[in-house]
Amino acid sequence: MTNSIALFLGLGLLAAIGADYYLFGSEHFLFLSKKFLELLEWVAFWR
Repeated sequence: MTNSIALFLGLGLLAAIGADYYLFGSEHFLFLSKKFLELLEWVAFWR
């Protein structure tokens, strides 16, 4: 992955998070953050 692709994906992700926060508030982001942390624990095969 080149730096320009990584930068584009990072900016797109930040824009999506910002739009979600602006349109729906912080409750959805908190829920998705908790679920993502649960997923990381479940997929933690590198330990």
